[in-house]
Amino acid sequence: MNNKQNSRQWLIDYFNLYRKFDYNDQLDKLVELKELWVKTNSINKKIIFCGNGGSAAMASHCAVDLTKNAGIRAINFNEADLITCFANDFGYENWISSALKFYAEKNDVVVLISSSGRSQNIINAAEYAKNNDINIVTFSGFDDDNPLKTLGDINFWVDSHAYNIVEMTHHIWLLAIVDMIIGNSEYSA
Repeated sequence: MNNKQNSRQWLIDYFNLYRKFDYNDQLDKLVELKELWVKTNSINKKIIFCGNGGSAAMASHCAVDLTKNAGIRAINFNEADLITCFANDFGYENWISSALKFYAEKNDVVVLISSSGRSQNIINAAEYAKNNDINIVTFSGFDDDNPLKTLGDINFWVDSHAYNIVEMTHHIWLLAIVDMIIGNSEYSA
């Protein structure tokens, strides 16, 4: 095979990784999450998205789309000054739980995204939320026994050890819910 054929086959194999998942077992939880977000909005509470690295970028994207396109108030904690201040003052493993102390209220929803499910700052945020009547939704991947996978009221898990596969699957699920709230998969943004 030549280089172009090898690259083409690599892409075929790569995209087949997404097809191996049985998304049907997630459908009920996705509907449950949509209903939670709509209910949260109806009682004038907010959705808070948190993640590290690529998951933080996804948190920003989803918070903006949920707010602007679906009309549900959402925020994220991706301001450099907030992260560096809270990490410096409270420790990196506690910066998100500390931010929740300042910004989250009872009956808000926190969406915690960690590909590995082992990020200590995300786990500590889940524990804080659990102890303060904040609804918890988790998105993780990698090992079936990752600690984040069981800390939420609703938990999503991707059976893969590939960061991009896990992150892109999380992103698809989250934006599918935004589109479901809007009621269209195609609309003018």
